[in-house]
Amino acid sequence: MKIFVQDFGVVIRQLREAQGWSQERLAERSDLNRSYVGEIERGSVIASIVTAQKLAHSLGIHSAALFARCEELERQRLARRINLAAIAC
Repeated sequence: MKIFVQDFGVVIRQLREAQGWSQERLAERSDLNRSYVGEIERGSVIASIVTAQKLAHSLGIHSAALFARCEELERQRLARRINLAAIAC
């Protein structure tokens, strides 16, 4: 669960930076507090479904696509661990 929360934050940060936005701009567009957006990006809080939907809408992505990006990040991490384990053997 904690890894998914961290992945969610990483994806939010990636999408925000791809837009060239500051945390403050994303917060304003999402009707959220800037410090809360920072906590989400650091993976230190669990965003509600409503908050995830606000962020996704502000970033121009469907919430399902947002969660799919989180899943892809997890798959990439798992593949790296498998590759590293294979090298270590």
